[in-house]
Amino acid sequence: MSPEQYVQDKAAKSGSSFYYAFLFLPPPRRAAITAFYAFCREVDDVVDETQDAGVAATKLAWWRKEAASAFAGQPQHPVMRALMPHCQSYDIRLEHLNAVIDGCQMDLEQTRYLDFPGLQRYCHLVAGVVGEVAACIFGQTQPQTTAYAHKLGQAMQLTNIIRDVGDDARRGRIYLPVSELQQFEVKAHEILQRQKPWGYSERFTALMKFQAERAHRLYDEAFALLPEADRRTQKPGLMMANIYRALLREIEAENFRVLEQRISLTPVRKLWIAMRTNWTGR
Repeated sequence: MSPEQYVQDKAAKSGSSFYYAFLFLPPPRRAAITAFYAFCREVDDVVDETQDAGVAATKLAWWRKEAASAFAGQPQHPVMRALMPHCQSYDIRLEHLNAVIDGCQMDLEQTRYLDFPGLQRYCHLVAGVVGEVAACIFGQTQPQTTAYAHKLGQAMQLTNIIRDVGDDARRGRIYLPVSELQQFEVKAHEILQRQKPWGYSERFTALMKFQAERAHRLYDEAFALLPEADRRTQKPGLMMANIYRALLREIEAENFRVLEQRISLTPVRKLWIAMRTNWTGR
């Protein structure tokens, strides 16, 4: 399997909403974003699929060395071999890859966040930086597009957090800020509960509505920051945003039943949203 086939397979098997947006890019940009996305998946999988924190830390350290070696001209892993030919063209830097690794490192070292500013730091590393790199690959021409991409990445990460409250709890993690759990009088042990009623309550629903409103606000703020001159080139990002926002609305329609199940959109619906965004440009 060639490096290009490896990253394509990694992206396709993930089932991510990102994959549907990639389909609409011209081949060089599609190859670049697919390789970058595969890198993000590789390091994220280290945390999600490795139960021993010490082993996971060793693997992340290996990825740091591999990234540094790749930028020194000696890539070994197929992901880095697929990514490196695109780094100069799309301004992908070692610091970007290290930021993503830093975010995954936080998952190993921290399972709670005291307040939203603390959570924002995590979202910056695992999503904001990813958004900035993606915007460059898509064809950014205006400086303000960076702010749009960063805020959009954070909105999408908050959507992930809302969707994955139950899954994360089963891994012992709660990304909802402690200060906001206290504000709505929701106890951590309720979210961690593994049998009916799974921790659902009016208090939990109010907490989740608060999280969803924040995410919607960030989507609106991000869209307002996108310069008209870059709207056409940034269509893939808008596709991803529309898919994620549709997911958020689906979660709201299900009254935030996220503790015992993972709410998702069908592949056909994701593709339809991507196609509609491509046609309308919004």
